[in-house]
Amino acid sequence: MPTWLIVLIVVVAVAVLGAVIWLVTQEMQRKRLQQRFGPEYDRTVAEKDSPRAAQRELAERERRHKELDIRPLSASARERYAREWAQVQEKFVDQPSAAVAEADQLLNSLMAERGYPTEGYEQQVADLSVRHAKTLEHYRAAHTTQQKRDGASTEDLRDAMVRYRTVFEDLLTDGADDEHHDHHDHHDRRNGHDHGGRDTDHDSDTERRDTDRHETERQASAAPRTESSGGR
Repeated sequence: MPTWLIVLIVVVAVAVLGAVIWLVTQEMQRKRLQQRFGPEYDRTVAEKDSPRAAQRELAERERRHKELDIRPLSASARERYAREWAQVQEKFVDQPSAAVAEADQLLNSLMAERGYPTEGYEQQVADLSVRHAKTLEHYRAAHTTQQKRDGASTEDLRDAMVRYRTVFEDLLTDGADDEHHDHHDHHDRRNGHDHGGRDTDHDSDTERRDTDRHETERQASAAPRTESSGGR
């Protein structure tokens, strides 16, 4: 076989392999973004010229999100926001329009304290979509009603409050479990328990129980055996 033909076959094989790897990588990226963004993925694809452009947009959101200093709330901050939300919700009975406006403002304050920039609604939506895609449509719908609240019906305003509460609770509790876990890890380490290594107190208790068990078995083996009274 001529050398040039061998070279040609190798080049073609490498090109085909590269194309296959690229296609597999693109498919894995698509599935990952779909899983992370959920309905937001389909919405972005519909808004862009192509799925490729949508994937670039969502990947860019992820990169921006990594640069943000997103942090969980302290327990006291969560309690404070929960009290403020209860007050806004009570206000809805007599002043539904004003209550919806305050709900929007309170949610913006919560976003800011969590570390999300609040300079513009569209950017807020993009930033929230990375970690809060499941409640993002609630935020969009509530914000739309809030923008036209003076002309909205009481039922529309009530729906907006419910949707704001869904987003509010999502942001309020996100990260709380991690903080709780870290607190317990810190507490355990202070008390001599290290989940990443050996639990010294537990090991000592185990060794002591094993020693006692072996000693009991030794004593039982050394004890004289009593013959049964059957004439033997």
